[in-house]
Amino acid sequence: MTARKSKIELLVRDEAGDRFRIQKVESGLAYLQHRPQRIPLEQCELAEMRSGLRKATSYVLKNRKTEHYIQLTEPEKFLWEQMDGQASLQEMATAYVLRYGAFDFDIIPSLISKLRRAELLTMRPASRLREVLSRHRRNPAVRAAEAALKALEKLTVTSRRAHTLFERVYRYGAFLLFTPFMGAGLVLITGLGVRGAVLLWADRSEVTAALAAHPIAAILLVKLFFWLTVISHQMVHALALVHYGRRVREFGFTMLHGFIPTFYADVTDIFMGTRRARLVAALAGPLVHLFLGAFYLWIASLLGPGLLKGFLAASAILQLQSLFVSLYPFCFLEMDGYHVLVDLLGMPTLNHESVSFVRHSLWRRLVKGVGLNRQEVVYVSYVFLSAASIVAFVGLNVWVLFRAGAS
Repeated sequence: MTARKSKIELLVRDEAGDRFRIQKVESGLAYLQHRPQRIPLEQCELAEMRSGLRKATSYVLKNRKTEHYIQLTEPEKFLWEQMDGQASLQEMATAYVLRYGAFDFDIIPSLISKLRRAELLTMRPASRLREVLSRHRRNPAVRAAEAALKALEKLTVTSRRAHTLFERVYRYGAFLLFTPFMGAGLVLITGLGVRGAVLLWADRSEVTAALAAHPIAAILLVKLFFWLTVISHQMVHALALVHYGRRVREFGFTMLHGFIPTFYADVTDIFMGTRRARLVAALAGPLVHLFLGAFYLWIASLLGPGLLKGFLAASAILQLQSLFVSLYPFCFLEMDGYHVLVDLLGMPTLNHESVSFVRHSLWRRLVKGVGLNRQEVVYVSYVFLSAASIVAFVGLNVWVLFRAGAS
């Protein structure tokens, strides 16, 4: 893949906090790892300006410290209000589409540039790890760790010309993925996979014995094939955009949160499609895991004892776990299932709004005996279900470890 990295200029505070520096960030990473944060509200002032001729409202935003003034349109004001250091650029784009029904892909970079010139914007690391490191930069070990993460972030290969390739792949056969025949095939493979799982459960001693006999080879094979699956997951997301006549703006490889290698597809353009298009695009990737998991189980059930049978069974389990993680929305992870949920609810920043409400407002509301409105009930439900899911997941793993140790 030939990469041509497009960059966005961002204004970032230095370590002392009293000066700014310009940081250029690859556009793919801008969506994954950077969340704009406006300066404290007490340091700026917003005034409304009405036009009697055009009957349009604009706003003047002032930086009290530098005495810089900029003019904002109503959509720019809406985006400015989203820049609280919690919402990512992609979440802001989603909120914009839900509010205005359309989106101009240049509005956010141009607004960032305008705010940068007026020193009205800072940037907050998206990763909790990066956020913690940024607060302890005086420690030499922390600075070394942050430098290592920054070096890993440079291992990014992106292409903004991938759309043509995906169009060609779609035209030469990938369109079949979005036909009723493929849906019927997925149901058939799933049924065969369930049957294979029942047979493998009866032969589970053979499967575990084969993996125990070749542990290193089994682990390497499972990891390699799963990593290739990540590529397939993102490619199907991209092909879904082509299917609905939208554009794949970027495709590439990056280090998620600075240290997790992964591929990604910029599917922002799907927000210009219908809700059906958005839901299909979100679900298309996880269904790759369902297909592969069921297929592996079926094939493994047909094989005799050996490494290949154990490898396929282990790979199937990993695929089905990935399917669950991708689609399960209640775990504080903004995966495909989470995006389906927020689209159905019409609440694009559900995660951080829910956490913020529970952390800062819920207790006061309970003490005062003030009831919750429908939106706040959704916030509390999301946080409760997510926290309960994490506790259950940790408890399950502890139980499995104890059981394994006892046996």
